[in-house]
Amino acid sequence: MKRIFTCVAVVATLFGCQDQENSAPNDFTGNESVYTLAAPPDAAYDISGTVTFKEKKDGQTVITVALSGTDGDVQLPVHLHLGTIGAPDADVYALLNPVLGKTGQSETLFAHAGDETPLNYQQLIALNACVKVHLAASGPDRDVVLAGGNIGSAFTNDTSARGSFFASCKSE
Repeated sequence: MKRIFTCVAVVATLFGCQDQENSAPNDFTGNESVYTLAAPPDAAYDISGTVTFKEKKDGQTVITVALSGTDGDVQLPVHLHLGTIGAPDADVYALLNPVLGKTGQSETLFAHAGDETPLNYQQLIALNACVKVHLAASGPDRDVVLAGGNIGSAFTNDTSARGSFFASCKSE
């Protein structure tokens, strides 16, 4: 009988811990936007995925890039560019954390543009912009786009095949 009581006490303690973890306050508002990232039509790499924008209650936005087709110990730069994916030499508006090749993942806590202009979730997803994942941070491969896609009003107003045309990139 003693042994059964001990097992019940252990199980109750474990479930008690889980309940406490699940009742922690949520940092997010529930607002979320997901956009598709695809390789350029003539790409030598088969990379695809999504970029997700999640609004936090403190006004910041968590931007998560999730790609398939990456591997190795590389870090792939991620840029938020003003203009559509087809706009030639679109300016870099903000640098996001790089995607790690072995996981295909990147997460950035975003509160302001590269010029320190505060930008909340609603402003961010209203931008006429695109996200591009690059092959390298410098050198000749810095302008090679592995995957990209329109976001915000660039996505909403895109009447083509959802950004199937990729223009050259201005990464400086």
